[in-house]
Amino acid sequence: MTGGERAARAAGYAATLTRNVAPGVHRLEHAHVNCYLIEDDIGVTIVDAAFPGTWPLIGRALRAIGRSPSSVRALVLTHAHFDHLGFARRVREEWGVPVWAHPDEAYIAEHPYRYAHERSRLLYPVRYPRAIPVILDMTKAGALKVPGITDLEFFEPGDTLDVPGRPTVVFCPGHTFGHCALHLPDRGALLAGDAIVTFNPYTAATGPQIVSGAATADSAQALASLEALEATDAATVLPGHGPSWRAGIASAVQLARVAGPS
Repeated sequence: MTGGERAARAAGYAATLTRNVAPGVHRLEHAHVNCYLIEDDIGVTIVDAAFPGTWPLIGRALRAIGRSPSSVRALVLTHAHFDHLGFARRVREEWGVPVWAHPDEAYIAEHPYRYAHERSRLLYPVRYPRAIPVILDMTKAGALKVPGITDLEFFEPGDTLDVPGRPTVVFCPGHTFGHCALHLPDRGALLAGDAIVTFNPYTAATGPQIVSGAATADSAQALASLEALEATDAATVLPGHGPSWRAGIASAVQLARVAGPS
């Protein structure tokens, strides 16, 4: 691995922990969804919560980086779709960790399967059969059994959160109406959520792109929001789905614009 990454296939479960995808930022990939662990001297921030089946894997990932559940200070959601909300309720109830999101994500967080999307999901497996194994993996990880959550802590666009890593909130609606990315300027990294991905679960297409209309509320708005991501000038893009992009946010945005909606 280059750039200081150390990837290891963890024994006993289908997940991959990749350490230092940016300085002090570690990616846990499970069933085609990424969670991130941001660490600093005061503790750990988890970004996004994948699936219910990811819950035991988070504990193992923390131990692998020399941390424990007691070191987790916050769970921050880029958005509240079911594949990013999976263990959010458990992390709050069992570890006492606050869960943060944009206020416009509150309804989806409470009702994970009621969200705006432009296109019917039913035809995608027919048009893109390569995505069928992805859907099956997500289902096995608990995609159909995600509990809702209320009583979120809210942030606003431009806030610098007082949590480990001190990420700055970048408002980038479109995928959902409250979608936000998290910028770590001192680490040259942008945790992009699903505002831009390098793997599309609905088509199995790779490379920078926005997510299909099957899960995106407003593709035109999602494409317009790429400008806010580009303004960060981040060197490393850490998406909600797919591997890290190390050629800079500007090149990722250019390719996503060319790819367009699907």
